[in-house]
Amino acid sequence: MNEFGRYIREKREQLLQSDKSFSLRQVAGRIGIEPTYLSKIERGGLAPPSEQVVLKLAHELGENPDILLAIGGKVSQELKEIILQRPELMADLLRQIKDMPEHAILRIVREVKDGDW
Repeated sequence: MNEFGRYIREKREQLLQSDKSFSLRQVAGRIGIEPTYLSKIERGGLAPPSEQVVLKLAHELGENPDILLAIGGKVSQELKEIILQRPELMADLLRQIKDMPEHAILRIVREVKDGDW
């Protein structure tokens, strides 16, 4: 079982304990895929699905789509487009912050959000 499948299965089964509408069959139906496909994803028999399916799973399970995409080894098309607009600058930024503690990165994010440019 891969990390993505294990994570999806655990989240779905947690929700199933309090809401029977989170059965594999019903979740698959709501996101528009076959139950056998979701079962194979959860058991790690298949690679993580497309971005579109991951986003639907995130919505259905109440998960952060960026985190779910990351667990699946993917980056959203939106982020790819942002990086591709300024690839050198974005690559340098990511390399600079990769070893920073989380609180320092959060401070930068807050400054950018609140900043007067």
